[in-house]
Amino acid sequence: MSDDGDDLDLNELEDDELVKQMQDDLYDGLKDEVAEGTQILIDRGWEPYRVLTEALVEGMRVVGIDFRDGILFVPEVLMSANAMKAGMQILRPLLAESDAPKQGKMVIGTVKGDIHDIGKNLVSMMMEGAGFEVIDIGINNAVENYLEALEEHQPDILGMSALLTTTMPYMKVVIDTLEEKGLRDKYIVMVGGAPLNEEFGRHIGADAYCRDAAVAVDTAKELMTRRDNQLAAAQG
Repeated sequence: MSDDGDDLDLNELEDDELVKQMQDDLYDGLKDEVAEGTQILIDRGWEPYRVLTEALVEGMRVVGIDFRDGILFVPEVLMSANAMKAGMQILRPLLAESDAPKQGKMVIGTVKGDIHDIGKNLVSMMMEGAGFEVIDIGINNAVENYLEALEEHQPDILGMSALLTTTMPYMKVVIDTLEEKGLRDKYIVMVGGAPLNEEFGRHIGADAYCRDAAVAVDTAKELMTRRDNQLAAAQG
């Protein structure tokens, strides 16, 4: 990294140097620099998907590893995620026009009675940073909100978050409702939040409990691969 960021002209960097610099800037949470680097690569003729994967996703992957290993903490990861968002604002409309492959699609929201959203936002940003399309339906969601979002967006994954022990049981209400309506098998259901644990996730019938945002990304990729393999096997 340059000792004096102010003197660094991103335009003067070769593509591979620029990508490396963007990953460093992403790690440091410098959103203006990440946005500028993103635009430069697009102007140089890079495909939006290539910018996403090689610069942004790769940068967030390192952030995710250091978050998991306790080198980075939530405030720093939020800064990185905001920097990622600045790049995504440029890329999102371009990706929508292109035939870029998606990792998958996720609907995520905090359950009814719970208005906490830092963990949920972090998961949303990290998932987006890993190439997933994320529809965040916000906080305090009744079962109807989840059903509506699932019907409208037809995601691969439903994510539910809770920070209060009193709101945790509502996750089971949502999963039971999906069961009743014969929809449960259509979605991978992932749950998370401070008071939850592996056992609770199993008890309510979720596919996975995720301890934090970095684990959520790895778990989502793993479950998507497993599901794709099962579908392929069934068709084969």
